[in-house]
Amino acid sequence: MSGVRRDDADITSMQGMGNSLNGGMDSAVIDTKNLKKFMLMNIKRGIAVIKALLVIVQPGMEGGNAFADIISGKINPSGKLVDSWAYQYVDYPSAAAFSHNNGNVEKEFYEEGIYVGYRYFDTFKIPVRYGFGYGLSYTKFTILEEKIELVDCNNNKNDICRNGNTIEPKREVRWESGRKKAAVTVSIKNIGDVAGKEVIQVYASLPGGNLEKEAHRLVAYAKTDLLRPEETQRITIEIPAERLTSYDENKAAWVLEEGFYGIFVGNNLKSARLLGGLELNQTVETEKVKNLFAGERPQEVKEQQADATNEREKSLKKDAVENQLPILELSSSDFVTKEVVYKENRELADEEAMQFVNTLSVEELIDLAAGDPGKAQGGNLGAAGISVPGSAGETHRCAIEKGLASIVLADGPAGLRLMKYYNVDNEKIVSMPFEFSLEGGLFYDGPTDLPGERYYQYCTAIPVGTMLAQTWNRKLVQKVGTMIGKEMEQFGVTLWLAPGMNIHRNPLCGRNFEYYSEDPYIAGTIAAAMTNGVQSNYGCGTTIKHFACNNQEDNRMGSDSIVSERTIRELYLKGFEIAVKESQPLSIMTSYNLINGVHAANNHDLCTDVARNEWGFDGVIMTDWTTTERDDSCTASGCMRAGNDLVMPGCFGDHDNLRKELEAGTLKLEDLKACIARLVNVIWKSNQYEK
Repeated sequence: MSGVRRDDADITSMQGMGNSLNGGMDSAVIDTKNLKKFMLMNIKRGIAVIKALLVIVQPGMEGGNAFADIISGKINPSGKLVDSWAYQYVDYPSAAAFSHNNGNVEKEFYEEGIYVGYRYFDTFKIPVRYGFGYGLSYTKFTILEEKIELVDCNNNKNDICRNGNTIEPKREVRWESGRKKAAVTVSIKNIGDVAGKEVIQVYASLPGGNLEKEAHRLVAYAKTDLLRPEETQRITIEIPAERLTSYDENKAAWVLEEGFYGIFVGNNLKSARLLGGLELNQTVETEKVKNLFAGERPQEVKEQQADATNEREKSLKKDAVENQLPILELSSSDFVTKEVVYKENRELADEEAMQFVNTLSVEELIDLAAGDPGKAQGGNLGAAGISVPGSAGETHRCAIEKGLASIVLADGPAGLRLMKYYNVDNEKIVSMPFEFSLEGGLFYDGPTDLPGERYYQYCTAIPVGTMLAQTWNRKLVQKVGTMIGKEMEQFGVTLWLAPGMNIHRNPLCGRNFEYYSEDPYIAGTIAAAMTNGVQSNYGCGTTIKHFACNNQEDNRMGSDSIVSERTIRELYLKGFEIAVKESQPLSIMTSYNLINGVHAANNHDLCTDVARNEWGFDGVIMTDWTTTERDDSCTASGCMRAGNDLVMPGCFGDHDNLRKELEAGTLKLEDLKACIARLVNVIWKSNQYEK
């Protein structure tokens, strides 16, 4: 993917890369198979040969070229870590009880609460090897600070930014009354000898009050352009009030608590310095919702020492006053409380689509609700589509004569996952087993001499999710999404089953590589950028997943995530919320796990109340593959009642279950129709129709 390689190396600069170059290329690249032997041999000799170890994980098809460009000095790295690298595994807050470590893979107690990743290490002052937001460069940057001011909403934004990219040493924070936005303006200068990019990171420290808070929270970030030596760029970064809110379970509301909000700016968390602050005179409820995720609670949720948040607030405000940093006075009257109106599943469907749905028979509704099980290619997991070989599945063709197309869904996450080649014999695609389509045939050892004519479908292998997030470059990620969308158009794919965006709760989660970050703001904004790119192509859509709390792979189809209301909303749903509100993806995929005793796919609170009523999601919600086939605790009918619109890849047992519960009245026809109406609306937007 040439765009990633040539765009000034927006990849993560890991520790050691710069050391190798600065040491005159005296570090060797060693085959990891012989690494242990090599190290032991030289330790015995008393020779410190290895000065650094470079880790490259799934960088995509241009990863080798990218590595060569960076290690040779042709390109300057500018990536930053999106996770905290602890000194040892036991330092992570969930280490002792994660997955099989506590002998229980049936229930996973999220006892760390809101303290995940840097929010834990930073708050409890646990040292880390490499901190959140850290990265190396072959040049140096400085944030100019000779003049610092905080201006109120009456100032003209154009006055703040009127000088563009000229050198002006000023940093400003602004709050926009009514629009609920603050803004940080930074002048950043390249003071080194090499052209490069930098990442500006804005953190907030929230006030004390009734709710304890993490020490710092990432609330905004921006990537500079490529800056030549001595070149300066001026950047304004907005901070929506939503980034500063906390969830109060007692009030069932998102709140801005009264007190001092410290604003920090730097190029990583450790370097971020206090810029000024916002002072709110009275606690404000920004959004009134309802507590939804009842059930068993974590046995113990991690907390700070009593009054720690209040003491931190007092200390920061004292520093701001003593150093004459600006503090903007905010009034509760600047805010209006939004109160969510909750509608039922059957009320949340497009009227035009519902009119079409009313022309369908009950059997057609059932068929559309559960994939197309009769079309599976050698199995129904991973390769259940036939029209595009290797695709993950497709919707049912039962209503084609009525003008409703069938759409194809293809897996990710590192680009489209399709069969590299397939054969057509007597006008039919030669059916192959599941292993043939998985990972380019890596696990298939059967015959490859197939009858008929051979066709190829080459897809671009892009860097995995974590590596893309480490660019901190939403414009670049959007370009990657645009490229994927073009390939979707070419191969006839409507929905890409990506991006994955679950939180890196623990480093032992087997799918962390697919996900973006330990931070929900990074996860949400990068997913939104990817979605905006994909969906800039006509009729193409993303599927953000796995919704929600899919943070382990052990017993992933039966594990129950036990998590508090505040934790799930602030950490595990927040990224999805940002992605929905900023990009409106065409689809969401629910996860295999349970949440507080209820399967995600059958969870009305999750699918209807949160996604649709609170966030305004208007796309289709689908299951992960074979979710309903494990046992009777998660059923196709339960999906429809919850507002999960599509069961994939679909099996005949799902159809039987829907028929049975419709007849018994335990599944209302109105709920089924509402789900199919949302599916129809997405199909109508697909690339199966002309513009």
